[in-house]
Amino acid sequence: MAQAGTEGYFDEAGLPTGDGWEAADLLPRRESLFGLRISGDSMTPLYREGDCVIVDRDAHNVRKGDRVVVQTRTGETIAKEIGRLTSQALTLVSINPAYEPRILARRDIAWMSRILWVSQ
Repeated sequence: MAQAGTEGYFDEAGLPTGDGWEAADLLPRRESLFGLRISGDSMTPLYREGDCVIVDRDAHNVRKGDRVVVQTRTGETIAKEIGRLTSQALTLVSINPAYEPRILARRDIAWMSRILWVSQ
């Protein structure tokens, strides 16, 4: 996921483009679904290094407790759980207690997608 923030990995709608993406026939085919590989340990033991998560770009009605992938306007791509959600900010929490919650202003979020499925 660290490279996912690099220019050219997503189009203007936030969908993946270019090389390095793999097709998977796990869910009904929709243009809004794509998968990302987890890197890092902030979500262990729920998501582990190398797990693939399937996200839905059309899942706009996220709420507290949902697990999401967020891309910031600076290009950082993060998989976390929503701890708090207001009209102004989003608090993202890790499952791993070694990581502090992170607060992002809504204006700093390029896109946010709900995680629908994870490989184990």
